Amino acid sequence: MNTAAKPYTLYGAPGSGATPVHAALTLIGVPVETVDIVPWKGEAERQKLAHVNPMRQAPVLVLPSGEVMTESAAILMWLAEQHPEAALAPSIDHPLRAQYLRWMAYVPASIYSMYWVRDEPSRLAADKGAEKVVLERASERIAECWRLMDAQVPRGTPYLLGDQIGVLDIYVAVVSRWTPGRTRFYREAPRMADVVRRVDADPRLADFWAARFPFKHGWEGPETA
Repeated sequence: MNTAAKPYTLYGAPGSGATPVHAALTLIGVPVETVDIVPWKGEAERQKLAHVNPMRQAPVLVLPSGEVMTESAAILMWLAEQHPEAALAPSIDHPLRAQYLRWMAYVPASIYSMYWVRDEPSRLAADKGAEKVVLERASERIAECWRLMDAQVPRGTPYLLGDQIGVLDIYVAVVSRWTPGRTRFYREAPRMADVVRRVDADPRLADFWAARFPFKHGWEGPETA
């Protein structure tokens, strides 16, 4: 059976971890159908994912073949490899390949994972007072991780790994819009701040951002963040 014309199916809410995947698919130029599910809104929403992901987490990408993929970083890396014509990642023999793999693993392991705590602090906190502490410390940890990454990523190019946009740039651009917000991110990660602004402004993604993660008034977060 020819699956080339069949669309991908992407489960996840606008602005969620599905967003960088959807952005990458947009740049690649392949058809995608979206199923909007918001797991952090509670058990009823999570249960809607059970038939495609027993962990009931998003994003979930159903490939044209019917195979299921989860984990945003894995999906992004797979898409980049499957569509080399889009040039969204260093090739396997590229000098920056090791750094690409390093940071594609770092973002979900060190930063994205903290939102499992932030979405429902009661998972780790015994009461409301403890929840407040957990939220504050999680935000500080996220900011620290951005700062550590910014100090080590390569310099001297418009994007993190070269002269054109890649899945790592998209990933950072989306996750950096979450708590504690872009205002804090800009301060902690000035090198990456320039990069994510370029991703935000990429004309190929203008319609996508407007539809799936719009830049509404105050979107960058409070100045005191």
